[in-house]
Amino acid sequence: MLSIAGSDSGGGAGIQADLKAFAACGVHGTTAITAITAQNTVGVDLIEAISPEMIVAQVKAVVDDIGVDAVKIGMLGDRPTIEAVAAGLDLAGGAPVVLDPVMVSESGADLLARDAREALVSRILPRATVVTPNIPEARVITGLTDADAAGQPELARAIVGLGARVAVVTGGHSEEMVDLFFDGEREVEIKGEVHPGRSAHGSGCTHSSALAACLALGLDPLEAARKAREVASRAVAESLEGIGAGPGPVNALGLRSHAS
Repeated sequence: MLSIAGSDSGGGAGIQADLKAFAACGVHGTTAITAITAQNTVGVDLIEAISPEMIVAQVKAVVDDIGVDAVKIGMLGDRPTIEAVAAGLDLAGGAPVVLDPVMVSESGADLLARDAREALVSRILPRATVVTPNIPEARVITGLTDADAAGQPELARAIVGLGARVAVVTGGHSEEMVDLFFDGEREVEIKGEVHPGRSAHGSGCTHSSALAACLALGLDPLEAARKAREVASRAVAESLEGIGAGPGPVNALGLRSHAS
C-alpha cells in the first residue's frame, strides 16, 4: 500500500491515520509525503510543501523496491504537488487509486489552494478507481449546490461523469451516516453507525485508506466501500478523547491507552 498525503504532527489525520488504517486492515503501508503540517487537536499552525522532485522520488523508491498494490491519495495542497503526484502515478502502473479530495482540515484550515482545484479535477480525478469526498467536497468538485437540488446521488453521478470509475460520497456531513456508492450503473446506500459526541478527526483519511487497503486485498469496489465504512465507524466509536484540548484522533487500531 502506498499513501500519498500530508503529515499530521498531531497523529490524528493524514499519513499517520493512513498507516494506522492500513495496519488495521492487515496490509503494509508505505508513504510519499506531500506536505508537512504543524498541527494538533486544536488547529493547523503551519503548512510546508515538499518539493515536487522529492514527491516523485519517494514514489519511485517505493515502486522500484517494494511495489504498489493500491494507492491512496490525500492532501495535495497546490498545483505543483498535483503535477508531481500525476507523474508519480505514471510509475505505479495499473494499481487501483483511491482519491480522498482533502480540502479543509477538521479545524477549518484550507489544505488545498483554491487555484489548484481545477488541476485536481483534471489531472488526478480521472485516474481514480474510487473518489471518496464528503458532501461539501463533492459540491466543490462538481460545482453543484443546494440550489441545483444536488444530494448525494446527483453528486456521485457528477463525479463519475468527470472521469472517476466509482464515487463514494460519504455521509459524515449529513444527519445520518449513509455513504452513497455509484459506479456508473449501481447506486447503493451504505449505512454506518452514528456515534454522537465521539470525535471524527481522521475519519475521512481512515475511510479512504481502508477502502484502498481492501482493493489491494482483492475486494471489488462495493465490497471495499462497505468494509471501509465498518472500519471508519469503529474507529470513531473508539476515538481517543483524552488526547489534546480539541477533538482527539479516531482509533483504527483499537488502542486502549489514551496516554501520549
